Amino acid sequence: MADTLVIVESPAKAKTIGKYLGSKYMVKASMGHVRDLPKSQMGVDVSKGFEPKYITIRGKGDVLKTLKDAAKKVKKVYLAADPDREGEAIAWHLAQYLGLDMSQPLRVVFNEITKDAIKEAFKHPRHINMDLVNAQQARRILDRLVGYNISPILWKKVRKGLSAGRVQTVTVKLIIDREREIQRFVPEEYWTISSTLLSNGKPFEAKFYGYGDEKRDLKSEADVNAVLDRIQGQPYVVQKVTKRERKRNPAPPFITSSLQQEAARKLNFRAAKTMRIAQELYEGIDLGGKEGTVGLITYMRTDSTRVSVTAQEEAKAYIVEHFGADYVPAEPRAQVKKENAQDAHEAIRPTSVMRTPDQLKDVLSRDQLRLYRLIWERFLASQMASAVLDTMSVDIAAGEVTFRATGSKVKFPGFMKVYIEGSDDGKEEETFLPPIEEGQTLELKEIEPTQHFTQPPPRYTEARLVKTLEELGIGRPSTYAPTLDTIQKRGYVALEEKRFVPTELGEIVISLIEEFFPEILDVEFTAHMESDLDNIEEGIVDWVKVLDAFYQDFSKRLAVAEEQMEQVELKDEESDETCELCGRVMVYKLGRFGKFLACSGFPECRNTKPIVKELGIPCPQCETGSIIERKSKRNRIFYGCNRYPECDFVSWDKPIARPCPKCGGMLVEKKRKKQGVSIVCTKCDYQEEADS
Repeated sequence: MADTLVIVESPAKAKTIGKYLGSKYMVKASMGHVRDLPKSQMGVDVSKGFEPKYITIRGKGDVLKTLKDAAKKVKKVYLAADPDREGEAIAWHLAQYLGLDMSQPLRVVFNEITKDAIKEAFKHPRHINMDLVNAQQARRILDRLVGYNISPILWKKVRKGLSAGRVQTVTVKLIIDREREIQRFVPEEYWTISSTLLSNGKPFEAKFYGYGDEKRDLKSEADVNAVLDRIQGQPYVVQKVTKRERKRNPAPPFITSSLQQEAARKLNFRAAKTMRIAQELYEGIDLGGKEGTVGLITYMRTDSTRVSVTAQEEAKAYIVEHFGADYVPAEPRAQVKKENAQDAHEAIRPTSVMRTPDQLKDVLSRDQLRLYRLIWERFLASQMASAVLDTMSVDIAAGEVTFRATGSKVKFPGFMKVYIEGSDDGKEEETFLPPIEEGQTLELKEIEPTQHFTQPPPRYTEARLVKTLEELGIGRPSTYAPTLDTIQKRGYVALEEKRFVPTELGEIVISLIEEFFPEILDVEFTAHMESDLDNIEEGIVDWVKVLDAFYQDFSKRLAVAEEQMEQVELKDEESDETCELCGRVMVYKLGRFGKFLACSGFPECRNTKPIVKELGIPCPQCETGSIIERKSKRNRIFYGCNRYPECDFVSWDKPIARPCPKCGGMLVEKKRKKQGVSIVCTKCDYQEEADS
């Protein structure tokens, strides 16, 4: 008969923990938060020191009744929600609702859901940490003060349904600022000269460096012609060969933001999907056999790269066994604590490095396995020896003109044997040079001048935006995924080719907030607020004083905005199409997945249809239709015939408007992660590289 009740957030977590604790423990789930501020009103009494009014979340009444009935039947209740601010707040709300004695140690926390970690945690229960609770309350109330005061003004002046969250508005502003940078960008011309040279018959590439030891830029075709005139007929003589040995260190184990970035780069996961799957891996997977259900990774909401000594020792043993002692660093890697990192938990790592991805391929879903492999490889590599690379730089003289070639080769792979961190800009391929000696005369095979233009800064991908938010100290690891989801749902930004672009609505809302509430959009102000919340958590400052300091100036700006903000009329842009149902003109509307066409006679006529993008390419299947761009239910772009369903031709690869020179078949752009974009024929083996 159970005499102790343990309350966690989810059924999966309850199942895993219950297996470890045994029959004397009853483990039940609260299904997340049980109380919150009401949705229908502010729920904060500013005049009474920002006193919050908490109510039971709709649908949680039966859950709370079940927990209350269970609590009456046991001698002891432990609250084992996640080890962060949100988890501490859940524990506090449950303790209040169940009438528990908070002078007693009721709180149990653990960083991983494994048998040893759970049993050890229950040996050391602690009191509910009110500093953590107050930090969560302060954030919740701060966001409520901003959202529930500014949003109604936007409803009156712009459009109903808009919102103005504290972190989301700064995020939209970053996207808009980047778009303005792109629009203001003026491309500048520059040239490169590449020469293909032979050393003992082996080719390599060297690029124009300058004159003698002086580096020169080629800004025009005239500059290029001047160089070509000077090297005409000149021998290519190796002037200097510089060889160095360079060490390359592994990336640290994942924190929340770096996991989201790398999963986006390597697995094409959205931030929300990454966190959902990581939660599943943390709470427990049924492995069958003796192990049963076990948590596979440590807690996934963390900004610390710290790793326990036990995990380091286990990793060392694995590395020695599978790679050899040379692959173990001389000293265990000491991870540097980031500024503003809360450091409450370890890094994200496998609960046991001995549990390899290959061993789990039959029990994990495809996406679970891919994310687990990423976490496992990153952690293992972080504990391995540095890679050693031999680098070589060669200066080659053609008269007074200098060309330079650089290359490197791996002397000792170290951590690179397991894992190499991804990049938003793609990985540069390793360049290898043939044996070259000083004084050697090289044979010129080809010389090629190329015109270039500087490129504007790229639009934000999810990975790049998360990295920027982290660098600027905006939000916390747990806020990134919901923030990116919210700004798209509100129609402030859209994703085009996996990059964020602001909408007209987003620009209007941000311009109004910028005019009347500049501090909300100030990056330094927002980052400072995050520091204040951290200080509340550490017990350094009083949470009510932090809120009061913010609200005094904010309330004045609210009054000005109510009086002076002008009405904004959002006019729908007319299209060239007419509604086939009623004959009225169709207009462009903005939805969650971007623009679409709707009848201007709404609500009398509710006709809508997607915007069709014609490629101007005949359908290769029926030959009478033409290829158009479509979107799947999951918002993935594909290409099909405009005569569908009469013609069912589809292609995930983008067709291009010229036939195959070999067989006359349809050519498509084939995207490959490592090789980039190439053009291939759908009928024969013809293939060519796409223009970069």
